[in-house]
Amino acid sequence: MISAISWVRKGAAAEKPTTYEMTEEEYTRIQDIAALEIEDAKKELKAKSQLDQDILNDPALKDFDLDKYDDSDHDSDQEQGSAHVFSKIKGLSYYKEGEEDPYITFKDGEDDPEEDESDEVRIFGSDNLLLVAKTEDDISNIEVCVFEGESDNLFVHHDFMLPAFPLALEWLDYRVGRKAQEPGGGSYVAVATFEPRIEIWDLDTMDGMYPDLVLGCMDKKQLRKCRGKPHAEFHTDAVMSLSWNKNVRNLLASSSADTTVKLWDLNTAKCVQSYEHHKDKVQAVQWHPTEASVMLTGGYDQRVAAFDSRAPTAISWWTMDADVESILWDIHSPSHFFVATEAGTVRYFDIRNVTNGQGAAPIYTLVAHDEAVSAMDQHPTVAGLLVTGSADETVKVWDVREHKPSMVISRNLDVGSVFAARFCPDEPMLMAVGGSNGESRIWDMSTNADVRSTFGDASVRSMPVAEKPLVGLQKDDDEEEDDNPDAVIAEMHGDAMQPLEAKPSDDDDDEEEDDEEEEDAAMASDSE
Repeated sequence: MISAISWVRKGAAAEKPTTYEMTEEEYTRIQDIAALEIEDAKKELKAKSQLDQDILNDPALKDFDLDKYDDSDHDSDQEQGSAHVFSKIKGLSYYKEGEEDPYITFKDGEDDPEEDESDEVRIFGSDNLLLVAKTEDDISNIEVCVFEGESDNLFVHHDFMLPAFPLALEWLDYRVGRKAQEPGGGSYVAVATFEPRIEIWDLDTMDGMYPDLVLGCMDKKQLRKCRGKPHAEFHTDAVMSLSWNKNVRNLLASSSADTTVKLWDLNTAKCVQSYEHHKDKVQAVQWHPTEASVMLTGGYDQRVAAFDSRAPTAISWWTMDADVESILWDIHSPSHFFVATEAGTVRYFDIRNVTNGQGAAPIYTLVAHDEAVSAMDQHPTVAGLLVTGSADETVKVWDVREHKPSMVISRNLDVGSVFAARFCPDEPMLMAVGGSNGESRIWDMSTNADVRSTFGDASVRSMPVAEKPLVGLQKDDDEEEDDNPDAVIAEMHGDAMQPLEAKPSDDDDDEEEDDEEEEDAAMASDSE
């Protein structure tokens, strides 16, 4: 399953990402993190050991002598001098000259294999990165993919393991953690998961063991005490949405299932403000594109709030017809915003139309899908181009110019239920989509005839272009499957597709037997 995606603009990533190195400072930081985890693990182990002891003391099990169950075989192997696990090692000797060491295969004067490896991981200035939050077999990670636009090539460059199911990704170029004091911008991703913490990873470092910065409480004992209850300093439940303030770059906003919205200072890694205006889970938060202190939030209390973070008591409210799935400021008209709901609708509001804190009715309501609108994005340069994705497995392109929405095209991109859809910040009409079957697709809408005829000028409309196929991740040879691709797609979608050679059903067999009996009877009557 792909639950979130995010683009990284061209030129933002380091040309040659570095490999994670353990320094004294890093060792101390990881040791502190590990100490907390170990302490919690010891407490859980102690509780489990007590339970195991109670089971072993059961009178019904004493005859089995379970305390010595594993002793006999192990001891006999030790007495017989069984082979050592490192028996094939040539020796742990120290060699003064590297040429004498049998384990040093790289000789002076030869090409350094590390240089060849650095060429393989090089990211060019013409490449975009696509960050994919993926979960498979209860294991979650972030795949850092490279998209080579000239050749329409998408592949995984490196990845990070996550502690829980990811819910949101937010890219930022503000340096934090180990590289906070270095000049210039970096390339980081903030990750929201089912854990009540926010992890920020350095995208320019491969094989990272831990995130560069963690926002939230690391004390599991304290978290268990206040699980789900609002707290002023940290989240106590899943973090559902993130928004980085591009105007005040050290601020990151987060919304949570604990009903709060929090404002984080990336310099201190502390929560500087907590808002509790919603009465249920807060599904979405987004900073205004130009007004640095204004933010928009939406929750499962079926309400949307707009307010100035410096004066959080002066809130404007809008009531929806269902739970809020996503919100989006109109970057082409910043006084307006979109709201997508669980009922499959998209509503468009004017933030200026407010009376006594209550927002006016929507300018228009678009019945976009039959199921929840779980993904929504707006084209960064083409005004009026809106894209929605839904659990009904469709992606739809809308023309919303002049407040008269109309559908341009609806497509099933074979990603299952659509959970994420994002326009590329560099390419004009490129969109990445991810969904429930664990596949991501890149769709070049500039070659679609309906999109060209609606949003293109006269020269574009008059020029026929063959539509490009969808671009997906490359698979390694060992990942290729011999199964019928139609059957694989059918399994992912849960559809009942006919195999290449249709097998007769039981009813067909009965009909064939009846036909044979009738033929036999006819032949018998003819012979008579």
